[in-house]
Amino acid sequence: MPLRIAFDLDGVLADMEGELVRQAEILFGESMTRRLQTPPPAASPSPAAPAAAPAEAPSDAPADPAAETAPENASPLLRLNLTSRQQRRLWRHVESIENFWETLVEIEPGIIQRLAAIAAERRWEVIFLTKRPQSSGATAQTQTQRWLQSKGFPIPSVFVVQGSRGRIAASLGLDIVVDDRPENCLDVVVDSKARAILVWRDDQKQLPAAAKRLGIGVVSTVAECLDILTQVDAASRQPDGMMDRVRRLLGLKEPANA
Repeated sequence: MPLRIAFDLDGVLADMEGELVRQAEILFGESMTRRLQTPPPAASPSPAAPAAAPAEAPSDAPADPAAETAPENASPLLRLNLTSRQQRRLWRHVESIENFWETLVEIEPGIIQRLAAIAAERRWEVIFLTKRPQSSGATAQTQTQRWLQSKGFPIPSVFVVQGSRGRIAASLGLDIVVDDRPENCLDVVVDSKARAILVWRDDQKQLPAAAKRLGIGVVSTVAECLDILTQVDAASRQPDGMMDRVRRLLGLKEPANA
Protein backbone atom coordinates (compact mmCIF):
# COMPACT_ATOMS: atom_id res chain seq x y z
CA MET A 1 0.00 0.00 0.00
CA PRO A 2 1.33 3.48 -0.85
CA LEU A 3 1.89 5.97 1.92
CA ARG A 4 -0.97 8.39 2.50
CA ILE A 5 0.57 11.65 3.72
CA ALA A 6 -0.90 15.05 4.54
CA PHE A 7 1.16 18.24 4.58
CA ASP A 8 0.08 21.43 6.26
CA LEU A 9 0.88 24.50 4.16
CA ASP A 10 1.57 27.70 6.09
CA GLY A 11 4.65 27.35 8.26
CA VAL A 12 5.55 24.02 6.66
CA LEU A 13 5.78 24.75 2.93
CA ALA A 14 4.59 28.35 2.46
CA ASP A 15 6.00 31.44 4.17
CA MET A 16 2.74 33.09 5.15
CA GLU A 17 4.31 34.90 8.09
CA GLY A 18 6.96 36.58 5.95
CA GLU A 19 4.32 37.99 3.61
CA LEU A 20 2.17 39.12 6.54
CA VAL A 21 5.19 41.01 7.89
CA ARG A 22 5.59 42.75 4.53
CA GLN A 23 1.92 43.68 4.38
CA ALA A 24 2.00 44.91 7.99
CA GLU A 25 4.93 47.16 7.15
CA ILE A 26 2.91 48.64 4.28
CA LEU A 27 0.04 49.38 6.67
CA PHE A 28 1.83 50.45 9.84
CA GLY A 29 5.50 51.06 9.07
CA GLU A 30 8.52 48.90 9.79
CA SER A 31 8.99 50.11 13.38
CA MET A 32 5.56 48.72 14.31
CA THR A 33 6.15 45.27 12.86
CA ARG A 34 9.59 44.32 14.08
CA ARG A 35 10.27 40.59 14.39
CA LEU A 36 10.43 39.33 17.93
CA GLN A 37 13.74 37.73 18.79
CA THR A 38 12.29 35.12 21.15
CA PRO A 39 10.52 32.05 19.75
CA PRO A 40 6.73 31.77 20.03
CA PRO A 41 5.20 29.94 23.00
CA ALA A 42 4.84 26.20 22.60
CA ALA A 43 1.07 26.26 22.97
CA SER A 44 -0.29 28.66 20.38
CA PRO A 45 -3.56 30.49 21.02
CA SER A 46 -6.59 29.36 19.07
CA PRO A 47 -6.80 30.82 15.56
CA ALA A 48 -10.14 32.30 16.54
CA ALA A 49 -8.47 34.51 19.13
CA PRO A 50 -5.66 36.90 18.13
CA ALA A 51 -2.41 36.47 20.02
CA ALA A 52 -1.91 38.79 22.94
CA ALA A 53 0.07 41.87 21.96
CA PRO A 54 3.25 42.79 23.87
CA ALA A 55 2.76 45.53 26.43
CA GLU A 56 5.05 47.92 24.61
CA ALA A 57 3.34 47.55 21.26
CA PRO A 58 2.18 50.86 19.73
CA SER A 59 -1.56 51.40 19.89
CA ASP A 60 -1.98 54.64 17.97
CA ALA A 61 -3.20 53.13 14.70
CA PRO A 62 -6.52 54.68 13.65
CA ALA A 63 -9.59 52.60 14.31
CA ASP A 64 -11.07 50.92 11.29
CA PRO A 65 -14.81 50.30 11.63
CA ALA A 66 -14.57 47.51 9.04
CA ALA A 67 -11.86 45.74 11.03
CA GLU A 68 -13.71 44.88 14.21
CA THR A 69 -13.51 41.16 13.63
CA ALA A 70 -10.86 38.92 12.13
CA PRO A 71 -11.80 35.84 10.10
CA GLU A 72 -12.44 32.90 12.41
CA ASN A 73 -9.80 30.77 10.68
CA ALA A 74 -7.09 33.45 10.64
CA SER A 75 -3.80 32.29 12.13
CA PRO A 76 -2.44 34.12 15.19
CA LEU A 77 0.36 36.53 14.31
CA LEU A 78 2.88 35.23 16.80
CA ARG A 79 5.92 37.18 15.64
CA LEU A 80 4.42 40.57 14.89
CA ASN A 81 4.57 43.40 17.39
CA LEU A 82 0.97 44.49 16.76
CA THR A 83 -2.00 45.30 18.94
CA SER A 84 -5.14 43.19 18.61
CA ARG A 85 -6.82 46.00 16.66
CA GLN A 86 -3.87 46.18 14.27
CA GLN A 87 -3.98 42.42 13.75
CA ARG A 88 -7.66 42.60 12.84
CA ARG A 89 -6.96 45.46 10.46
CA LEU A 90 -4.13 43.51 8.85
CA TRP A 91 -6.35 40.49 8.20
CA ARG A 92 -9.00 42.74 6.64
CA HIS A 93 -6.28 44.14 4.40
CA VAL A 94 -5.16 40.64 3.43
CA GLU A 95 -8.73 39.68 2.55
CA SER A 96 -8.85 42.59 0.11
CA ILE A 97 -5.71 41.52 -1.83
CA GLU A 98 -6.48 39.81 -5.11
CA ASN A 99 -5.38 36.16 -4.90
CA PHE A 100 -3.23 36.80 -1.82
CA TRP A 101 -2.42 33.12 -1.28
CA GLU A 102 -0.70 32.93 -4.67
CA THR A 103 1.83 35.59 -3.64
CA LEU A 104 3.64 33.53 -0.99
CA VAL A 105 7.12 32.06 -1.36
CA GLU A 106 8.40 28.65 -0.30
CA ILE A 107 10.14 28.48 3.06
CA GLU A 108 12.59 25.98 1.58
CA PRO A 109 13.08 26.86 -2.10
CA GLY A 110 12.49 23.89 -4.39
CA ILE A 111 11.05 21.64 -1.69
CA ILE A 112 7.60 21.32 -3.30
CA GLN A 113 9.10 20.20 -6.60
CA ARG A 114 11.20 17.66 -4.71
CA LEU A 115 8.12 16.42 -2.84
CA ALA A 116 6.25 16.05 -6.14
CA ALA A 117 9.09 14.06 -7.69
CA ILE A 118 9.42 11.69 -4.71
CA ALA A 119 5.64 11.22 -4.47
CA ALA A 120 5.43 10.35 -8.18
CA GLU A 121 8.38 7.96 -8.02
CA ARG A 122 7.15 6.16 -4.91
CA ARG A 123 3.43 6.44 -5.68
CA TRP A 124 2.60 8.30 -2.47
CA GLU A 125 -0.88 9.70 -2.05
CA VAL A 126 -0.29 13.29 -0.89
CA ILE A 127 -2.88 15.82 0.21
CA PHE A 128 -2.46 19.35 1.49
CA LEU A 129 -4.38 20.67 4.49
CA THR A 130 -5.00 24.33 5.30
CA LYS A 131 -7.40 26.55 7.21
CA ARG A 132 -6.69 29.65 5.15
CA PRO A 133 -9.37 32.35 5.21
CA GLN A 134 -10.77 33.59 1.92
CA SER A 135 -9.28 36.57 0.11
CA SER A 136 -10.37 38.57 -2.91
CA GLY A 137 -10.23 36.65 -6.17
CA ALA A 138 -10.46 32.89 -6.46
CA THR A 139 -11.34 30.68 -3.51
CA ALA A 140 -8.59 29.85 -1.01
CA GLN A 141 -8.61 26.28 -2.34
CA THR A 142 -8.16 27.35 -5.97
CA GLN A 143 -5.43 29.86 -5.09
CA THR A 144 -3.59 27.18 -3.14
CA GLN A 145 -3.87 24.67 -5.97
CA ARG A 146 -2.49 27.23 -8.43
CA TRP A 147 0.35 28.09 -6.04
CA LEU A 148 1.36 24.45 -5.59
CA GLN A 149 1.25 23.89 -9.35
CA SER A 150 3.45 26.95 -9.91
CA LYS A 151 5.99 25.48 -7.48
CA GLY A 152 6.13 22.15 -9.28
CA PHE A 153 3.38 19.94 -7.82
CA PRO A 154 0.93 18.96 -10.60
CA ILE A 155 -2.75 18.31 -9.82
CA PRO A 156 -2.54 18.89 -6.04
CA SER A 157 -5.33 17.75 -3.71
CA VAL A 158 -6.10 20.64 -1.34
CA PHE A 159 -8.52 20.52 1.58
CA VAL A 160 -9.52 23.78 3.28
CA VAL A 161 -10.62 22.39 6.63
CA GLN A 162 -11.49 23.34 10.17
CA GLY A 163 -11.58 21.26 13.31
CA SER A 164 -9.35 18.50 14.64
CA ARG A 165 -6.53 17.40 12.37
CA GLY A 166 -6.73 14.03 14.09
CA ARG A 167 -10.33 13.47 13.08
CA ILE A 168 -9.48 14.52 9.54
CA ALA A 169 -6.56 12.05 9.52
CA ALA A 170 -8.84 9.29 10.80
CA SER A 171 -11.60 9.96 8.28
CA LEU A 172 -9.15 10.04 5.36
CA GLY A 173 -7.17 7.01 6.53
CA LEU A 174 -3.88 8.90 6.57
CA ASP A 175 -0.60 7.30 7.63
CA ILE A 176 1.37 10.48 8.41
CA VAL A 177 0.52 14.15 8.98
CA VAL A 178 3.24 16.83 8.75
CA ASP A 179 2.48 20.10 10.56
CA ASP A 180 4.24 23.00 12.27
CA ARG A 181 1.77 23.43 15.13
CA PRO A 182 2.25 21.24 18.22
CA GLU A 183 -1.47 21.33 19.01
CA ASN A 184 -2.33 19.99 15.55
CA CYS A 185 0.18 17.16 15.97
CA LEU A 186 -1.35 16.38 19.36
CA ASP A 187 -4.77 16.13 17.71
CA VAL A 188 -3.35 13.63 15.23
CA VAL A 189 -1.85 11.26 17.81
CA VAL A 190 -4.91 11.47 20.08
CA ASP A 191 -7.72 11.25 17.52
CA SER A 192 -6.28 8.96 14.82
CA LYS A 193 -3.92 6.08 14.10
CA ALA A 194 -1.70 8.31 11.94
CA ARG A 195 1.77 9.41 12.99
CA ALA A 196 2.45 13.12 13.38
CA ILE A 197 5.67 14.83 12.33
CA LEU A 198 6.25 18.31 13.73
CA VAL A 199 8.35 20.72 11.66
CA TRP A 200 10.01 22.76 14.43
CA ARG A 201 12.30 25.53 13.15
CA ASP A 202 12.74 27.30 16.47
CA ASP A 203 15.17 26.58 19.30
CA GLN A 204 14.92 22.93 20.33
CA LYS A 205 14.89 24.11 23.95
CA GLN A 206 11.46 25.60 23.29
CA LEU A 207 10.07 22.32 22.00
CA PRO A 208 7.05 21.16 24.05
CA ALA A 209 8.21 18.41 26.38
CA ALA A 210 5.18 16.27 25.60
CA ALA A 211 5.98 16.04 21.88
CA LYS A 212 8.20 12.96 21.87
CA ARG A 213 6.55 11.47 24.95
CA LEU A 214 3.29 11.34 22.98
CA GLY A 215 4.94 9.87 19.90
CA ILE A 216 5.22 13.08 17.85
CA GLY A 217 8.25 13.05 15.56
CA VAL A 218 10.25 16.26 15.28
CA VAL A 219 12.29 17.56 12.33
CA SER A 220 13.85 20.95 11.69
CA THR A 221 13.10 21.11 7.95
CA VAL A 222 10.79 19.57 5.37
CA ALA A 223 13.90 18.31 3.56
CA GLU A 224 14.79 16.28 6.64
CA CYS A 225 11.20 15.04 6.81
CA LEU A 226 11.33 13.85 3.18
CA ASP A 227 14.58 12.01 3.85
CA ILE A 228 12.91 10.14 6.71
CA LEU A 229 9.74 9.41 4.74
CA THR A 230 11.81 8.03 1.87
CA GLN A 231 13.56 5.65 4.27
CA VAL A 232 10.22 4.67 5.78
CA ASP A 233 8.82 3.91 2.35
CA ALA A 234 11.86 1.85 1.37
CA ALA A 235 11.40 -0.30 4.48
CA SER A 236 7.60 -0.43 4.44
CA ARG A 237 7.54 -4.04 3.19
CA GLN A 238 9.62 -5.29 6.09
CA PRO A 239 7.85 -7.55 8.63
CA ASP A 240 8.22 -5.07 11.51
CA GLY A 241 5.75 -2.72 9.88
CA MET A 242 5.84 0.81 8.58
CA MET A 243 4.91 2.62 11.76
CA ASP A 244 7.58 0.85 13.80
CA ARG A 245 10.08 2.05 11.21
CA VAL A 246 8.75 5.63 11.49
CA ARG A 247 9.11 5.50 15.24
CA ARG A 248 12.68 4.25 15.13
CA LEU A 249 13.81 6.78 12.52
CA LEU A 250 12.40 9.63 14.60
CA GLY A 251 13.80 8.28 17.86
CA LEU A 252 10.39 7.71 19.40
CA LYS A 253 8.97 5.34 21.94
CA GLU A 254 5.48 3.92 21.64
CA PRO A 255 3.06 6.80 22.44
CA ALA A 256 1.21 6.75 25.71
CA ASN A 257 -2.19 6.39 23.99
CA ALA A 258 -1.14 3.37 21.87
